[in-house]
Amino acid sequence: MSNKNSQGGVRIETVDRHHDGQRIDNFLSARLKGLPRSLVYRLIRTGQVRINGGRCKPATRIAEGDQVRIPPARVREGEEAVISDRTLQQVRACILHRDDELMVIDKPSGMAVHGGSGLPWGLIDVLRRLFPGEFLELVHRLDRETSGCLVLARSGAALDWLSAQFRAGQVDKRYLCLMDGVLPEAVLDVEAPLARVQAGKERKVVVDAGGKPARTRFRLLEGYRRATYAEAELFTGRTHQIRVHARHIGLPLAGDQKYSDKASLKRWRSLGLKRLFLHAHFVGFEFPQGRAVQFTAPLPDGLRELLGALE
Repeated sequence: MSNKNSQGGVRIETVDRHHDGQRIDNFLSARLKGLPRSLVYRLIRTGQVRINGGRCKPATRIAEGDQVRIPPARVREGEEAVISDRTLQQVRACILHRDDELMVIDKPSGMAVHGGSGLPWGLIDVLRRLFPGEFLELVHRLDRETSGCLVLARSGAALDWLSAQFRAGQVDKRYLCLMDGVLPEAVLDVEAPLARVQAGKERKVVVDAGGKPARTRFRLLEGYRRATYAEAELFTGRTHQIRVHARHIGLPLAGDQKYSDKASLKRWRSLGLKRLFLHAHFVGFEFPQGRAVQFTAPLPDGLRELLGALE
């Protein structure tokens, strides 16, 4: 990564191959360490961050050779996010695997992977606090409400390889979910394009003919009178894909505050469910030279207890 200084403390960095395909907000957060995610977004929104001279959005992906303008930004004393010792210990206990190339976390439900939108910190900030000075970058994301396997790269070469695998759809990603209603078949493929829309103050994802292709396979694991415990396999990685596809076939996920109705939420809360029933229980992929790796995260106790109450 080459740097060039310019007037006023602004610096220009040339993107190397290890960061090809990375989101600009993650790229900046790694270089403006300690800066709250909300301020990183503000720098991008106000046009202070530029890629090859042009404005960008937080989700814009950079490419090898791009020139990124990074404005001067410092964390004022007392501005760095406060992360409790309890949270640090909780996340440390969630590490499923750690080697020189990658880290896999069993992400807790309710914890965002990064800060922003009013959140002072995210899981990536906790991990960087636990392992200061180490290379740590998110390879993909999980919704805040979703628990389970989250993969991070611990080297530039690993980030390059893993990001390419996720973008190409070559990663085996499977989730456990509870659907509100009865799945009509033992295996059901849902292919429905998805698009993001603004619904009032809320951003949602909807099935739309003009959206991006998306495919999910639901497999029946256990049937109940009014619910289905299923495994959802992702063949694409769109935002909220499983949740929206489940809703599309009339079987919204239990506890989904964004895509299910009030009656459904009330019923599941009466049964003790206080979160979205969606858990990333399996992820598998290959490293160079054909080295296959697989990781699993057990269903959280609270979700397992709910299933027991349904039997």
